Amino acid sequence: MIFEPMSWKEMDFRELTKYFSGELYFDDSTAHQTIKAVYATDASVYQEMPLAVAMPRNTEDIKHLIIFANKYSLTLIPRAAGTSLAGQVVGNGLVVDISKYMTSVIEVNKEEKWVRVQPGVIRDDLNAYLKPFGLMFGPETSTSSRAMIGGMIGNNSCGLHSMIWGATRDNLLEVTALLSDASEVFFKEMDKPTIDQKRTKDNLEGKIYDRTLTIAELGNNQNDIIKNFPKKEVKRRNSGYALDSLVNMVLQQQGINLSTIIAGSEGTLCFVTEAKLKLLDLPPKEVAVVAVHCTTLQESLRANLIAVNHHCAASELVDHVILEQAINNAGQAVNRFFLEGKPEAILMVEFFNNDRDELFKQCNTLIDALKEAKLGYAYPILTGDDTKKAWDLRKAGLGLLRNLKGDVQPVNLIEDCAVAVEDLPDYIHDLENLLHSLNIPYSAYAHAGAGELHVEPMINLKTAEGQQLFQHVLAETATLVKKYRGSLSGEHGDGRLRGQYISYVMGDRVYELFKQVKLIFDPKGIFNKGKITGTPGMLDNLRFVPDKVQKQPDTLFDFTADEGMLRLTEKCSGSGDCRKTEVTGGTMCPSYMATRNEKDTTRARANILRQYLNEAPAPLGKGKAAEEVKEVLDLCLACKGCKIECPSSVDMTKLRAEFLYHYQKEHGISTRSKLIGNFSKSMGLASYAPFVYNTAIGIPLVKKAINKFSGFHPDRSLPELAKQTLQAWYKARKKPATPSAKTVYLFCDEFTNYNDAEIGKKAILLLERLGYNVVIPTHADSGRAYLSKGMLDQAKALAESNVSSLQAIITADTPLIGIEPSAILSFRDEYPSLVDSSLKPAATELSKHVYLFEEWFHAEIKRGNIKQESFTQAVKKISLHGHCHQKALSSMSVAAEVAGFPSNYAVEVIPSGCCGMAGSFGYEKEHYEVSMKIGSLVLFPAVNKAPDNIIAAAGTSCRHQIKDGTKRIALHPAEVLFDALV
Repeated sequence: MIFEPMSWKEMDFRELTKYFSGELYFDDSTAHQTIKAVYATDASVYQEMPLAVAMPRNTEDIKHLIIFANKYSLTLIPRAAGTSLAGQVVGNGLVVDISKYMTSVIEVNKEEKWVRVQPGVIRDDLNAYLKPFGLMFGPETSTSSRAMIGGMIGNNSCGLHSMIWGATRDNLLEVTALLSDASEVFFKEMDKPTIDQKRTKDNLEGKIYDRTLTIAELGNNQNDIIKNFPKKEVKRRNSGYALDSLVNMVLQQQGINLSTIIAGSEGTLCFVTEAKLKLLDLPPKEVAVVAVHCTTLQESLRANLIAVNHHCAASELVDHVILEQAINNAGQAVNRFFLEGKPEAILMVEFFNNDRDELFKQCNTLIDALKEAKLGYAYPILTGDDTKKAWDLRKAGLGLLRNLKGDVQPVNLIEDCAVAVEDLPDYIHDLENLLHSLNIPYSAYAHAGAGELHVEPMINLKTAEGQQLFQHVLAETATLVKKYRGSLSGEHGDGRLRGQYISYVMGDRVYELFKQVKLIFDPKGIFNKGKITGTPGMLDNLRFVPDKVQKQPDTLFDFTADEGMLRLTEKCSGSGDCRKTEVTGGTMCPSYMATRNEKDTTRARANILRQYLNEAPAPLGKGKAAEEVKEVLDLCLACKGCKIECPSSVDMTKLRAEFLYHYQKEHGISTRSKLIGNFSKSMGLASYAPFVYNTAIGIPLVKKAINKFSGFHPDRSLPELAKQTLQAWYKARKKPATPSAKTVYLFCDEFTNYNDAEIGKKAILLLERLGYNVVIPTHADSGRAYLSKGMLDQAKALAESNVSSLQAIITADTPLIGIEPSAILSFRDEYPSLVDSSLKPAATELSKHVYLFEEWFHAEIKRGNIKQESFTQAVKKISLHGHCHQKALSSMSVAAEVAGFPSNYAVEVIPSGCCGMAGSFGYEKEHYEVSMKIGSLVLFPAVNKAPDNIIAAAGTSCRHQIKDGTKRIALHPAEVLFDALV
């Protein structure tokens, strides 16, 4: 039933909530406004507040939304991972996010090689599910760890291996969708009699078949389409609607499948609720990449022409701009391992083969051809895991580019224009001449083998002049695309960015046909209005107000290296790397992995902070908008995963602490935060009578009373106190230093001192048995608890005290080592940007000689100072969980080598991401459930599946979480090694 449109003022979303089983955000409350602000942007340059946000649980919910949209003349904006680069999911409508609930794999047919899924299924997660069947879904975008099938259909995504696996359209068999009248339809291949019967139906489906096919059948239309669409050699084509595919079906008199038009329609024609996908056999296991080093971009494009003729699986380009940006990115610097010299461009050419000898023959045949053509100067061949590292570097391109300094930044504008691969050198030559004539720097990378380079011009969109230049570049590039009969969009879509130039590139007649198709499917414009056809001006609703004076807020942390707090938030490219799941792995963002809410991603936090800081609040932390920022930061665990896993290195831990500091200056610090921040002082008092404290927390009623008073969850256990602090034990038994022993200084952090003193004792005894003189110097607490609660004044005082007291004694010869990652790594991470400027050089120098226990131990092994003969020959298996800060700022491979140093110790690193405790986070009553859910994703099951293994974890919070979640006692690696001494 379709209602008559009602006036805007009569809308009542509360009426909809009676029928809608999912989540709906629409009112002016802080929680709802926060969600709407989070969805105001995507990975594009656009920003527009939506009217509301809906997260449907099922198809019925979407039907209710369609009826509601018809009733009130609204537009529904379908959204999956939100990585759209052309603004497809930004607009003043009702955003419908299918990523949280519509995520089921419905059916797999191994024999016929197809799978049926809901639109929120993630591409890489799907392939992990399909791997046991020996099958995979081919199209592989660089965002495949979070890209969802619905979004891939909307953009007709192609990706890395499109040369052999095709685009989404090529692998889409059927679509189940809801039309604009809320009726359900199944688009699949049908023969002519079935189609003819469909065309006679007096309903919207019948009209769609009849009128759309009439467009494709008319001779004049066919001529216009054939003449004006990209030439057939252009494999990547996603501009407008795929009428060329429909015309080919009609002319070839083959079965008609209207899902071919749904692919690439950007959610403007219907709402996809299920898709049946064609599957491929898993590729051969033997893989190699030839990394062709070139001295110019043009040389790499000529090499590409040779590569595609050698039947490669992929040919991808990475230019010097991206390679240079990777140097200072902790996550990607290691992936530059294969570089020789300073190439201007690397062409990464991949081959598959079942036979390893044949694989190398393919590689060497290509290399010989390149050498004969005098193209390239180095050709390393990468195999095994090295190929994954190289592809990770290539896929990080978009995010890495956001690390450039200044307001002149790479923009997504002409990055998706595609031509025939044979035309690519000439097209890029013309494009380079254009950009050079305008004095615009640029980067170029990605799909050379498919005729599409992601060319990113660097423009200052914060100025009126820059915005005009932005439009001028697209207009001029459209002329080049038309010259080569290419496609304005290859796989990213036109959206609201390139929509106004479709008529120029395709011609007015074809554009009119697009408008007709839109009208046939969606006469009231309820599906993603203003995308592809009828788009607003490309400069409307940009993120930046031109020539606005931006004031950087005064901060306690030094954000100079990031060009200020605001600039750090702006580095977020929107690429959505923070939307990975536990299936893909990694640490960032643990709360998102548990909740699947966009609000709980680094991207959302960066975006809402950027929006807030752009309003230049004075003082920082004041106003209603500050409440929205606080809301979106609530589930940030300060894990630091974003520091290394975000290609743009958006350090949300640092941003969060700074914001909380200012917020609390305005609103005061809660009692609970004060208790947590002053943890060391509380433990210090309790340590005078540890037996009394431990007895009290062991009585359920007393523990619950303490938890209630502290704001902790009643089910969370409390940490026990050591019978004697480590400092007291050390002072009581300190022996004269052995003159010949090498001195190492141990940082006695507050957690080890009061709670984990036994670990500290074993660490000291272990090192002494190995011939070291262990000294605990005079120092203050680490300040970690203060940092976690935004109590930066107190943390700063401790940091300055530690730098001042330790700078004279900590050197390369006398390093400082620490047992607790979150404490000792503060010296490397926060201290240099937290201490007073006068102490910054000392803090920076000190940070070079501060090591996590495992790092130092590993270095001593490599120097030959610690030998396996000191340890048992017994056989042991160890399951090792890494602390988040350890993963971000240190190395889990080093930790694994140390834990497995005894000759017969085998270590398996649990791919667990964050444990979910994160200091005080897992104690807090409102965070307990999320904390335990995070632990339940990977960590708890892995521990439970290894009942005979030693469970090891460096972090005190991690060990506590493991105890509460599995009833297992985890050991610190220092304990494992001490117990292994002979």
